[in-house]
Amino acid sequence: MKKTIHPINDHVVIKPLKAEEVTKSGIVLPDTAREEKPEQGEVIAVGPGKLLEDGRRAPMSVKPGETVLFTKYAPDEVEIDGETYLVIEEEKILGIVEG
Repeated sequence: MKKTIHPINDHVVIKPLKAEEVTKSGIVLPDTAREEKPEQGEVIAVGPGKLLEDGRRAPMSVKPGETVLFTKYAPDEVEIDGETYLVIEEEKILGIVEG
């Protein structure tokens, strides 16, 4: 049975994008350059939003399927069923990548 992650509050589950081995200009990157932590990933799941003082939930600004840019060392890395995922607070996401 495949496990799923249901984040709580304002947490977001991200599947990190693989680092490219060759740049657009054709330069082959060495393994050491590709081993750096990813800074982009696909949103897999989002929590219900941060709980506000008045009891309401703040709406989340990202949704599953979007590619996001985040700070390099902000997410926590978890492994489930052999897959690596990142869990991050929404405020640590810098932006949504389009195009």
